[in-house]
Amino acid sequence: MSSTFNTLGVVLARAGSKGLPNKHLLPLLDRPVVSYTLDHAAGAASLTRVAVSSDCPVVRRFGVARGFDPVERPAELATDSASVQDVLLHAVDAMSTAHGFRADAVVVLYGNVPVRPAGCVDQAVELLRATGCDSVRSFTPVGKWHPTWMSRLSGDCVEAVVPGSVHRRQDLEPLWLHDGAVVAVSRASLERGRANQSDPHAFFGVDRRGFAVEAGDVIEVDARRDLYWAEAVLRDRQERDAGATAARDVDHIQLKRAS
Repeated sequence: MSSTFNTLGVVLARAGSKGLPNKHLLPLLDRPVVSYTLDHAAGAASLTRVAVSSDCPVVRRFGVARGFDPVERPAELATDSASVQDVLLHAVDAMSTAHGFRADAVVVLYGNVPVRPAGCVDQAVELLRATGCDSVRSFTPVGKWHPTWMSRLSGDCVEAVVPGSVHRRQDLEPLWLHDGAVVAVSRASLERGRANQSDPHAFFGVDRRGFAVEAGDVIEVDARRDLYWAEAVLRDRQERDAGATAARDVDHIQLKRAS
């Protein structure tokens, strides 16, 4: 990859949502949900430029207020059937046309994910750049929602998806699920998606990499209860940060007295 590695962050936040209408603008600790993703984008040192792709003018204005580039998403790409691949290609093309910006890599940040692990964006970009792979995603352990423990229901009759019995969680094969925190793809891999639009996942490429995050480190807001969960996690983080700050202040005072 080139010495000048331009990375475009694309915040995705369409207006419509069947499960939770207007979810990107719902209040979460007195701030819109999407503002947390804008924070994550602003705090990522690896992003050369950030675009906010949305059909919602309010969301785009929030992005502009943070110094990001607005990309007005057309109606045909603002449906629940539109692929992320097509939306990314539109954003990349829009940034090239409007600003002459050519991205070597593109990072997807979903606007309805207010809780992410610190540094996960930079971690994804660094792995993409260091390995030269096609894509990098974050993954969380599936835990007790393991396919080995799943069943089919035919009326009231139960059929195990995986025959046999594994009764201890520790004996389950470790499996992981992409959690939506971050997706990073090379420009070449994204262009592969342009050439193969019948496959909405073509932009992930052939060499697909990932890294693990802890269970519960990522919260995606798709239902009302997700808002409550995110609020609890964010409050807990605020209290921990406040406690750590107070402890540092006490240490500083004691150090001054000792000197």
